[in-house]
Amino acid sequence: MGEQVYVPKLGQTVEEVILGKWLVPDGTKVERGQEILEVETDKAVFTVEAPVRGYLHIDPQFAEHAVVPVLAVVGIIGGQNEGFDAAVAAPAQALPNHTAAELPAAPAAEAPDRERIFVSPRARRLAREKGVDLARVEASGAGGARIVERDVMAYLGQVPRATPVAQRVAVEAGLDLSQVPGSGLRGTITRIDVERARGTVPAAAMTLPEQRAGVAMPAAAGTPPEGAEVLERVPLAGVRKIIAERMATSVHTTARVTLVTEADATELVNIREKLKAALAESWGFAPGYNDLLARIVAIALHKHPYMNARITGDAIERLAHVNLGMAVDTERGLLVPVIRDADRKPVHQFAVEFRALVERARAGRSLPDDLSGGTFTITNLGMYDIDAFTPVINLPEAAILGVGRIVEKVVPQDGQPAVRKRLTLSLVFDHRLVDGAPAARFLQDIKRMVEEPYLLLVE
Repeated sequence: MGEQVYVPKLGQTVEEVILGKWLVPDGTKVERGQEILEVETDKAVFTVEAPVRGYLHIDPQFAEHAVVPVLAVVGIIGGQNEGFDAAVAAPAQALPNHTAAELPAAPAAEAPDRERIFVSPRARRLAREKGVDLARVEASGAGGARIVERDVMAYLGQVPRATPVAQRVAVEAGLDLSQVPGSGLRGTITRIDVERARGTVPAAAMTLPEQRAGVAMPAAAGTPPEGAEVLERVPLAGVRKIIAERMATSVHTTARVTLVTEADATELVNIREKLKAALAESWGFAPGYNDLLARIVAIALHKHPYMNARITGDAIERLAHVNLGMAVDTERGLLVPVIRDADRKPVHQFAVEFRALVERARAGRSLPDDLSGGTFTITNLGMYDIDAFTPVINLPEAAILGVGRIVEKVVPQDGQPAVRKRLTLSLVFDHRLVDGAPAARFLQDIKRMVEEPYLLLVE
């Protein structure tokens, strides 16, 4: 009997992944521990290893770039001539006991094909609140072996069965999911289904007076003009596709407001140079501006907890821990490693952890929890000679701070012109959670510590 190959659990918040690519062909002999499959989340690429030695047989329904739930069985490892055996990959056997909660089975007459029901914590909580008998809910997670929150909602008739991404896109577009046909597994509505429905316009609405009069119309948006040569076509897939969806969701669901201020960073530059001279040898690296700015922001978040918050359902949650995300440019796109409890860590400890996270992110080897759980994000484009910009909020966080370059300017000081180091800070916040004045006080506090960095010693 073959051994199952399933998508592992990748952190507490990941419910679906994209199959990146199979690293070995179907039918190949593999060794235990050999990397055989790459899977992608919106943050990183992870590899799946062979659990045993044998011949890999891939489930033909799982093509590369398919969206699949975690814990789904995607192949088996067995004898050379076995081939993929759906019976061996039965969903109810695909979940180790430590990965899911269990409920007593439904009566055999109602669910003869289910010996166990596995339930995600969020689904269990919703079912308890709504008084739903989970034995009557059809599972769509992990290949039909795990009940997730959307299954309970579908049972209640609140929404049809749809992937989380499809649900978000439908909310953005104002679409009723009950009117969208699903093409996914067991009729699940996918993002593509929602996009297709969103682009569907009644024919009568498309017939403009100019068209009826026979007047030539310009090409549709996105259609290259006649004779235009396409240099390269890059598929919007994998992590790039998920980033695009997340950014669009953020822009369309948040009430964004941007506050911009310019700080005198002369003393910050001076203290950084002194720390660099004094500590670079003993630390093994030079303290950077990101390290100092992160410390400043972490202190400010601790003092202004309303900025360290998120919206969940119909409530605003202020969070107990300051988990600071630091945006990093990688070959795979923008990633945001998260330093937990940043407000409780001295600059050296923060800097060491940050560099380890960046190294793993750029190597494509981030751990599941490296890129999740953030409560506030800093993104710095100063090294690219950018003065100011409006970053996109990293949902479900309340705000993000954009940091520009440090540049010399002539400014008045004590009634005389003086050359000072100036730094532009852009705070983008979600007005649904925070009003303008409190957000301004938070940014003002950051500016004060940038201009008087000795305050870091007493804050």
